[in-house]
Amino acid sequence: MYKAVIFDMDGVITDTEKLYRRFQYETGEEYGIPRERMTPVLEHIAGGNRYTNKEVFRSFIGDSPEYFEFRERMLQKLDAFIAENGVELKAGVIKTLTALKEKGLKIGLATSTDRERALPKLRQHDLEKYFDALIFGADLPAGHGKPNPDIYLSACEKLGVDPAEAIGVEDSKNGVQAVKRAGMYCVMVIDLIPPDADTEPYTDRVYERMDDMLELL
Repeated sequence: MYKAVIFDMDGVITDTEKLYRRFQYETGEEYGIPRERMTPVLEHIAGGNRYTNKEVFRSFIGDSPEYFEFRERMLQKLDAFIAENGVELKAGVIKTLTALKEKGLKIGLATSTDRERALPKLRQHDLEKYFDALIFGADLPAGHGKPNPDIYLSACEKLGVDPAEAIGVEDSKNGVQAVKRAGMYCVMVIDLIPPDADTEPYTDRVYERMDDMLELL
C-alpha cells in the first residue's frame, strides 16, 4: 500500500516544459546553435538542475556558449513571459491532487526549479495547500540533482515514508532515473519527451494524463 505520491513540477503539474523548450531554442539560435543540434541536448537536460545540466550541455555543445550564460539569457526570456502570461496546469492536476488528499495520502513536490521560480507557479493556481513537503533544486548540494536520487530521498524523509511506500511522478529521462534510483515506484506522465529505450528501464507505468494514475490507488 502506497503512503505518498511525490511529483515533479515542470511538465507534470505546470505546463511549462513547452515554455522552457521554446526559449531554449530561441536562445540557442541567438548563439548560432540550430534546432536539430539543440533537441538532443534539451531531452537530456530536462528535469536536471543547473549543475548536472552544465556538464550535459558541455558534453553536447562544448564550452561556447558557457552553460550558465546560456541559462541566464534563457531564463530572462522565460521569466518575462510568465510574468505577463502566467502558467497553465497540465490536464488532470486538480482532480488528482484532490483525490490523493481524500484518500489520506501524503503529497510531495520534488522539483529542480529554484524556490523563487517554483512557488509563484504553484500559488497562481492555489496548489501549495495540497503539498505536505516541498523540495527545490537549490536545497541539494551542487551536483546532486536529477538523475541522482537525492531529491526524492529527501522528499521521502521529509514526508516520513520509506521510498518503497512512495510513487514518484515524472516526465523526463533525468526524472524517471531519479525516482527509480531512490527505490520508488515510477510513473511517467508523457509531456514533450516520449517514452523510449532510455526511460523504459526506469518506469513502472506510463500514462497520457496525470489523473490516469489514480487507478493505482
